[in-house]
Amino acid sequence: MDGFAAVDFGFAREVLQRGIAALYLVAFVSSLNQFRPLLGEHGLLPAPALLEWVGQKAERRRMLHPTLFSRIRYSDRRLVALCVVGVVVAALLVVGVPQWGPPWVPMLCFLALWLGYMSIVSIGQTFYSFGWEMLLLEAGFLAAFLGSNDQPPPTVVIVLFWWLVFRLEFGAGMIKIRGGREWRDLTAMTYHHETQPMPGPLSRQAHLLPRWFHRGEVLGNHFAQLVAPFFLFAPLLSLWVDGPVPQIIGAVAASVVILTQAWLVLTGNFAWLNWATMVIAFSAIGLPGVGASEIAPPTDAPWILAGIPLFWVVVTSAVGLLYVVVSVPALRNLFVRRQLMNASFNRWQLANAYGAFGTVTKERVEIVVEGSADEEGVQWREYEFKGKPGDGRRMPRQFAPYHLRLDWLMWFLPLGHSFDDWFTAFLVRLLEADAPTLALIRVDPFDGERPRWVRAVSYRYRFATRAEKRADGVVWVRSRRRVVLGPFGLR
Repeated sequence: MDGFAAVDFGFAREVLQRGIAALYLVAFVSSLNQFRPLLGEHGLLPAPALLEWVGQKAERRRMLHPTLFSRIRYSDRRLVALCVVGVVVAALLVVGVPQWGPPWVPMLCFLALWLGYMSIVSIGQTFYSFGWEMLLLEAGFLAAFLGSNDQPPPTVVIVLFWWLVFRLEFGAGMIKIRGGREWRDLTAMTYHHETQPMPGPLSRQAHLLPRWFHRGEVLGNHFAQLVAPFFLFAPLLSLWVDGPVPQIIGAVAASVVILTQAWLVLTGNFAWLNWATMVIAFSAIGLPGVGASEIAPPTDAPWILAGIPLFWVVVTSAVGLLYVVVSVPALRNLFVRRQLMNASFNRWQLANAYGAFGTVTKERVEIVVEGSADEEGVQWREYEFKGKPGDGRRMPRQFAPYHLRLDWLMWFLPLGHSFDDWFTAFLVRLLEADAPTLALIRVDPFDGERPRWVRAVSYRYRFATRAEKRADGVVWVRSRRRVVLGPFGLR
């Protein structure tokens, strides 16, 4: 590092800009495919109804995060247009086209992604209530100030990315230590692979590993989240200490984070949470001469400071000062007993508090949706979802970083005490054989025809042992518990 310029972090900037843009591309594609049946004009929780309710009183408007749809009337067509623009801008950033212009060009592109996606998240209600939504928003905002290829990355922005990784990892670690006993007695991973929201193809194999390995997973997680994040800031010492040691320490700490997140990618489906964490952790990996600026501005010009235009130094310094102010609640939150998880302390969702899985469920209960075509409701057939477990013989698939929002919310249903409004609306759409809703699931047992009845049944699921897999070819073993809702039909 050289004062205002993080001269050895050109490669880190490449990963940050292209990686974050790629995740925005996935997010906009996910919204393009799912927002309308979930939240559109005829969705399960229509966004226009929310906007109308919010617009009735000033105090309600203040509750809503900024969204373009508070000024422009929402329509499904406008939502599609916003998503298409987001996909195009994100794709250009992934290829690297805006980065060849002056620094304000990629800045405007990333700010457009940030504001565009925030406009969707703000009206997304429970379907967009996940922590990785605000993580992507914050990462996109910071990426806007990384600059372009003709200058080194600003030190202040690189450090702000370290601060983001620190809050993300250390916050998650503290949530676990303060949470369920299973994180303290090292048994959490004995259950996690089986009971996580959406297992992946390797989740069963991970679950069947010996207990000593699972205990090692927990210890490794604690080290990656409670110890390693402090060393992400080590490269700052290179401002005063000669030699490569500070950068090596930072790179090792980042590698620990990246490797643990890669293991979670291999063994689960957490949308873009783990992918985003890996991308932003690259901010601490400095490689001298790799990804360095190819067009060196004249360093003797009065408007150039450490290879960075003076106006850009002013802009990024202002962002740094802004973060000093807005980070106070997030910093305080890390060390209070009643730590908030996935919370935003300002309307723009900057300097947020993060965390996940403070407790781990010990058994897997799934809500299976069934329909019947006969008047008496004697024969029942199951609706199959794309990601959540259903048929015991079906191997879980890898979907992440793509986010299956309906499947994720289905996992939360057995954890609550009542069924949310969206689920009742979902069952009504199944009774209507609504085509956009049916497109969200894997198998419609009635091939587009209307069932007479639908109901929700709870099942206990567990991974099959190796012997059960060899004998019966099953991945899941399940036992029926009870009917939890219905049957009911349309009059």
